[in-house]
Amino acid sequence: MMKIGITGQDGFVGKHLYHTLGLFPDEFQRVEFQRNFFESESDLDQFVSQCDVIVHLAAMNRHESQEVIYETNVNLVQKLVASLERTNSKPHVLVSSSSQEERDNLYGKSKKEGRELLANWANKNEAVFTGLVIPNVFGPFGKPFYNSVVATFCYQVSHHETPKIAIDGDLKLIYVGELVEEIIQQIRTQKHQSKLEISHTSEKKVSEILALLQQYKTEYQDKGSIPTLTSTFELNLFNTYRCYMDIATHFPVKLTQHTDSRGSFVEIIRLEVGGQVSFSTTVPGITRGNHFHTRKIERFAVIKGKALIQLRKIGTDEVLNFELNGDEPAYVDMPIWYTHNIKNIGDDMLYTNFWINEFFNPNDADTYFEVV
Repeated sequence: MMKIGITGQDGFVGKHLYHTLGLFPDEFQRVEFQRNFFESESDLDQFVSQCDVIVHLAAMNRHESQEVIYETNVNLVQKLVASLERTNSKPHVLVSSSSQEERDNLYGKSKKEGRELLANWANKNEAVFTGLVIPNVFGPFGKPFYNSVVATFCYQVSHHETPKIAIDGDLKLIYVGELVEEIIQQIRTQKHQSKLEISHTSEKKVSEILALLQQYKTEYQDKGSIPTLTSTFELNLFNTYRCYMDIATHFPVKLTQHTDSRGSFVEIIRLEVGGQVSFSTTVPGITRGNHFHTRKIERFAVIKGKALIQLRKIGTDEVLNFELNGDEPAYVDMPIWYTHNIKNIGDDMLYTNFWINEFFNPNDADTYFEVV
């Protein structure tokens, strides 16, 4: 089993990598990292000496002073190298650099110099090193106004603000899940590469991205419809957008019930995509679920009985509780990376309608069990 440590474990890419490694408990053991380790030689040395693999992601992306960014990022690498030398450790080190390496800015310069410092250490000590040159990364849980324009626009649009486009340039993008897959692949192969340029998986103008996000707000957030998703990029962007909505206040969404002498009729979902529809009955006191998905879109609609639906973002402790009653049909959608369940809290049988955007594939179920 490989022992893997991630500097910047609590950052945007770091969290995604940390939680994804947790999906392979028989292959990887995660060595915990805290940002204050860089302020203590003994703590940093203890961390470094435990690791078979170190993924160095810790860095400063934005600051009022470019000089502070440069000095901070180079200093972090220097501290890591010093610890590697003090402990005589030779883990496989991977570092995240940036496609801005060749641009005339101090951030790009700091990333390039950091990559070269670690490459020189690896060559000197005959260690395995992978220098990843990464394009723009987007995905769920990025920090608005810091990690990417996608994060900023997702936050602004979902919170009813009006984004402004400063420069409508072309963005070469990679989804954070795709990047994490590439990092894990490099960990598994353990191939020495001083400079490995990671290919972008999509390219869009800033205005095109904003137009899609505004479409998602109108169709999904405002009307409850699942929009047309014509590519993997659009699926990833839609799942990203959903994670910036205020989930606690948006759900549950009441459904419109049409009633006459014959009974009632309720439309549960409008779709521009395919998928699978199913329903379940649940006896009183029973809980279903306690799992999460990393790519699937899923809707739970209670049509009869009383239910408690619970959601918890992976890596956090806060539990969101939603009580639904079939007398007033409503639904809750499951964001990716949120473990979720549904419990019959009534005295009668619970009837629930489920929709998910993929057919079930037992060989690629994208279903990971974790109690809410």
